[in-house]
Amino acid sequence: MIESRLDSSAKKRLATLKAGERIDPEFALKIAREASVHELGEAALKQRRARHGDKAYYVYNQHLNYTNVCRNQCRFCAFFKKAGEEGGYTYSLEEARKRLMDRIHEPIREIHITGGLNPDLPYQYYLDLLALCKEVRPQAVVKAFTAVEVAHFADTLGTDEATVLREMKAVGLDALPGGGAEVFSPAMREQLCPEKVTADRWLHIHGLAHDMGMKTNSTMLFGHIESWEDRIHHMERLRVAEDEKPGFIVFIPLAYQPHNNALGAAGPTGEEYLRTISVARLFLDNIPHIKAYWAFSGIKAAQMALWAGADDFDGTIVEEKIGHAAGADSPKGMTISELVETISATGFTPVQRDTFFREL
Repeated sequence: MIESRLDSSAKKRLATLKAGERIDPEFALKIAREASVHELGEAALKQRRARHGDKAYYVYNQHLNYTNVCRNQCRFCAFFKKAGEEGGYTYSLEEARKRLMDRIHEPIREIHITGGLNPDLPYQYYLDLLALCKEVRPQAVVKAFTAVEVAHFADTLGTDEATVLREMKAVGLDALPGGGAEVFSPAMREQLCPEKVTADRWLHIHGLAHDMGMKTNSTMLFGHIESWEDRIHHMERLRVAEDEKPGFIVFIPLAYQPHNNALGAAGPTGEEYLRTISVARLFLDNIPHIKAYWAFSGIKAAQMALWAGADDFDGTIVEEKIGHAAGADSPKGMTISELVETISATGFTPVQRDTFFREL
């Protein structure tokens, strides 16, 4: 464990940060490297409690990973398959309907849809999938298609992303998930995912969604080959984007899963995970929520993260495929009673929410 190496003035500044106070990237980098995990956690917990008290949010949601066929071959990804490769799958609309109907007796509040960039799927498929979700679950929020997928749809059609977002919003798209951000550093993207859209394009698409009144999530994949400088740079770009075109609901630090992919990195330690959660809460003063995504971090680390600055525990999920393809050893889903019990065991108060953090 890293012991504190902060000088007295930095210690005092960290300990006396006011709720919502903006810190510069240099100070964020300093505390990330030199503060102890306890100092970071204490400061982040104070910020978290100033915003949300002892509430810890969760959502009754269902994930629909509609295809794992993907033309990109990101080095960190164990989920994708090439077209025609053994193990590849794509849900027909009938299969998607069945998966939704299998849980129709449950009061699901959110349908979360992401998948690979399948070159064989027509654009109409995605519009029909959104419409299907709204038909089956008219009261649920449909949070669907990462900025990477939106860019793929636009490129395939030969149109612009704004047109895609408008057409999808018209048939049922309510919000965008935050996937595909990975790490914004161009040098890192060149090593991790050279085929993927640039950071600029990812941010542009989220800005377009915000302009249309759609809220979106934001993420960062960490614990592989990136540095603290890369992490702070990533968070700074999100903070600037939120200043310019507000609309991010939550920031989700995604712990890299080290198995079954070409990258070969070890993944973050438990301490590194908690430090990243805390720095995110302290630095991202204009993004209201920090998620401890238990499906990637594991349940125990996510519980600890509630004490390190996170206020959201995500939800029921069921059948999460992307992290588990890379060896995540968490359950693929949790029941509401399991979520409530897990959050309550930390000493925080479980609060059910919808996608937009409206309490239910």
